[in-house]
Amino acid sequence: MDHDHSNKPQSDDRITLSSAVAMGTGVMIGAGIFALTGQIAQLAGPIFPLAFIAGAIVTSFSAYSYIKMSNAWPSSGGIAMILQKAYGSGAIAAAAALLMAISMVIAESLVARTFATYVLRPFGISDGPLIPVLAVGVIVFAFIVNKFGSRSVGALSLVMAFLKIGGIALFGIAALWAGGFSFAAETEATFEGDVIGFVASVALAILAFKGFTTITNSGGEIVDPHRNVGRTIMISIAICVVVYLLVAFAVGSSLTIDEIIAAKDYSLAEAAAPVLGQTGFYFTVVLAAIATASGVLASVFAVSRMLTMLTDMKMIPHRHFGMSGPIQGHMLVYTVVVASFLAVFFDLSRIASLGAFFYLVMDMIVHWGVWRFMRHEIKANGLVILTALALDAVVLAAFTIMKLRSDPAIVVIAIVSIMTVFALQRIYLSRWIAPAQESAHR
Repeated sequence: MDHDHSNKPQSDDRITLSSAVAMGTGVMIGAGIFALTGQIAQLAGPIFPLAFIAGAIVTSFSAYSYIKMSNAWPSSGGIAMILQKAYGSGAIAAAAALLMAISMVIAESLVARTFATYVLRPFGISDGPLIPVLAVGVIVFAFIVNKFGSRSVGALSLVMAFLKIGGIALFGIAALWAGGFSFAAETEATFEGDVIGFVASVALAILAFKGFTTITNSGGEIVDPHRNVGRTIMISIAICVVVYLLVAFAVGSSLTIDEIIAAKDYSLAEAAAPVLGQTGFYFTVVLAAIATASGVLASVFAVSRMLTMLTDMKMIPHRHFGMSGPIQGHMLVYTVVVASFLAVFFDLSRIASLGAFFYLVMDMIVHWGVWRFMRHEIKANGLVILTALALDAVVLAAFTIMKLRSDPAIVVIAIVSIMTVFALQRIYLSRWIAPAQESAHR
């Protein structure tokens, strides 16, 4: 009797294009928009909706490298696979992949604090010890669900994706309708912004789109992946643009720019009250709680899976610290501990800033590796890749300048953290680029 020993999913188990888009948008849309809208407005001023458009443009160029690599090698390796193909199993690939994993952990803490901020808003609490306590609580809840009910994570995340996307879109349309389609933020004349501020805001807008990278992790499970991975990513980005613009204009129709900045950590709830009343306010709070809780749940699973994969690929060291069970269980613990630490000791603005630094550096390393080593093999357009690299560099430079003005400490923390990751990986792997891979690219 013949047996199929391949790891490829059967045709009935493969993900269709529509399902892949649903999952992709579910990952991309949600918790981030609740935390980032106010912070983007703080940097960009009255034209903050344009930051989401600019973020989508930069993300679309960035997606090109991931799409071309995933089309050539559709797998569950995702970013780790791309980096390993480009640089080999050396410190550059490992450190960049670890930066991505850390940025995902940072996103967990961002989402967890956003959950706490919105849940406590009806009680008039916008600061104090209850916010980090509740943030840690939702992270621990996500850990318990992942630890004892991992099979339900995917189904629950998919259901929550439809609820939060539909709810966010409904909020945007209702707020715009109730506000008479006027844009209150545009009439605010006290904002003193500049070009650097707007470009810096794009760095945060990119965070609202960066979830597209998780689609590449399911490349081997999607029907006709050579064709549908790219389509899934671009359709998901397009849907995100529409939803984010709805939210941005809805907030801008209700609040002036000063009011948005004052309520930057809970701007959607604040925007709902003037035009939709208390019902709208509570609807937004509940919607934020659902979106953020499901976001933490999905993110904890994704990070632990990615770290487990990096461990299996011998790209990062691993210690059990006396724990029993599989490696992914250990990674769940590490993920929760680090995310909880960030949620306790960093506010939303600093968490988002760290995420932007880590993600942009990782993204630039991906583009350089694909352009330098892989573009001929995957038949990619070098100009598009270099454009993506240049756009990332401009956004990162502007964001760094802006943060040096307002919060130089977070720039130092980001630089030291990134350098530490690369130094430790270099010590662990004893080489920057794997010799076999390096010679193959010459």
